Order: sequence, then C-alpha cells, then structure tokens
Amino acid sequence: MSDTMPSGSTDIVDQWAAGHELPEWFIKAMAVPRKEDFVEVNGHKVHYFRWGTRGKPPLLLTHGFLAHARCFAFIAPFLAEDHDIIAYDLAGMGESEIGAEYEGAQRAADMVALAEALDLFSGPEKPKIIAHSFGSGVALTAMELAGERFGGLIICDLMIMRPEKLMAHFKGGGGPPGSGKSDKPNNIYPDYETARGRFVLAPKQDVQTPFLMEYMAWHSMRRVDDGDQRGWTWKFDPKVFYRSENDQAKWLEAPKRIVDLPHRLAIVYGENSKLFDSDSAAYLRELGGGRIPMIPVPEAEHHLMLDQPLAFVTALRSVLALWN
Repeated sequence: MSDTMPSGSTDIVDQWAAGHELPEWFIKAMAVPRKEDFVEVNGHKVHYFRWGTRGKPPLLLTHGFLAHARCFAFIAPFLAEDHDIIAYDLAGMGESEIGAEYEGAQRAADMVALAEALDLFSGPEKPKIIAHSFGSGVALTAMELAGERFGGLIICDLMIMRPEKLMAHFKGGGGPPGSGKSDKPNNIYPDYETARGRFVLAPKQDVQTPFLMEYMAWHSMRRVDDGDQRGWTWKFDPKVFYRSENDQAKWLEAPKRIVDLPHRLAIVYGENSKLFDSDSAAYLRELGGGRIPMIPVPEAEHHLMLDQPLAFVTALRSVLALWN
C-alpha cells in the first residue's frame, strides 16, 4: 500500500484521495521522513513507523480498537523535530501479527517489550506514551506493569463514565470493544467500493475531515487473491475480539486505576465525545484525580485526530512542553 499523494493518476493506490483537495499541512506532514519496519516482540512481528532523531526524547504512540498506526501518520510529524517517535500497530491490527489468544496483559507486556526492542529505554529521558481509546487501556496496564520505566502517559479519549452511566451505555449497545472469542473469518467483499461502504467509526459520528476518513479506510483493508477468493477484506485479525473476564473487569475499574497510578498522567479528550466528557473529568477529580491535567479539544468527538487534527497536535504539544 502507498501513502503517496495523488498526481492526477486514476490508479487504485491513490483511490483513497480521489475527489479530495488535500490541505498543505497534510501534504507537508506526510513528506516528513519516516522509517517503516517490523520488529519481533514476544514471538510475533510488530509493524511500526519511526520519525525524528535517535537520542532525542522518545515518544511511543498507539491507536484505538481496529485502527492502526497510520492514525498518527499525520500527527507524529508535528512532534518529530524534538522527539524520537515510534507509532505501532497493536497485535492483530494493521500489519501486526497476533497469537492464538490475546489478553490485555499480553498487549501491555508487548508495549514494554517493544520499547525495549527499539532501544527507547537507553537514553537519558524516559519514553512517554501517547495512546488513543483502546490503546489507552493497553498503555494504562503497561504503566501499572512498568510505569517507572516511562516518563508519563497521555490518555486520549479513553471511555470513562460514572458506574450508572456506564451500565446504561452498555445496555444501549455500547461497551468495551470485543465481547468473546471469535473464530469467524473476516468477510471478503467483491471490490474496494463495497468494502469501503462497511467502514464506519465507532462510536458513530459525523466525519469532520472526509479525506482523513478515506485515508484511514484505505489502510484498514487489504486485497485478497487466493484461488476462488478474490476481493477486499479487513486487515485486522478476528482474534482481536477476544476478551477475558479479567479484561472486562479492568475496563470497569479504569477510573480508579487512573487516579491510583502514581506516575505522570494527562488526559486529552474531545469536547463533544460520547465516551469522555466534562462529567467524566469531574468524576475522575472526585475520585482523587485533581492532579491530572484534562484538556478538551474544541469541536472534536471521540476520534480526535480525524475531527480536529491540528488542535489535537496543539494539545499534545502543550502537555509535552509542560512536562519538559
């Protein structure tokens, strides 16, 4: 797959950008040099991108459920001048492999092992984590596992609600992503257009930057050309839907886990998010989280980088500047 900008070609590689006038900030961001590679972590290959300069303060970035590292491909370049940045695909998502069964504790251990494998712990400054949604849950567990090795965690729109509100959300069909073991293979669609029609954001929301939605959709799918099976399917592995009872319990306990974490924290959330709002912030303060900076991004919903990418960058820069 290619991230290159369209130049009038009708080739399907550029299909994600068809009909969209790409803004100058995006074109410049995508032109910032980066490395793309794989590294073996705990027996499986992990796909990642790297920006910036080795030896500068490291940042470790990861994404939400069923997404991929490219959700930071147009965010990381704005931080690259002052940092050494890794954005990676969680196991079973994007281009990363996954084991037979994959619990949250394994994902957290992988995050620590990935930082080790890519030499993020060897410099004078500890790596800081920036994680969105489901990835924030992984990062929270990683901080509980090895928080002394990291320089802080910026949680981006993790689902946090008061217990009664959370239960109502669950009854309404929401809830932690994934519900049980799944061996059902992904659907194969006859063409890209049909597959693209099934790509939606969760929770559902209006698309504020349509070209970014197309970019994410394109890189969430892959071609299938295997005998009688031809078409397009999702990149994610169905095993990602597996959740143990321990995983579910950790989601329910997330507010208390956040305020009890003794390490440096900040929260960035969408002002109009359905999963984290001003009452979520108030709830965390009531639990003892008054020390945690909580920054709402104006006009943004849950998908901060797709809603208000430049405002999201500004919020991240502000936290990092405060910590530095």
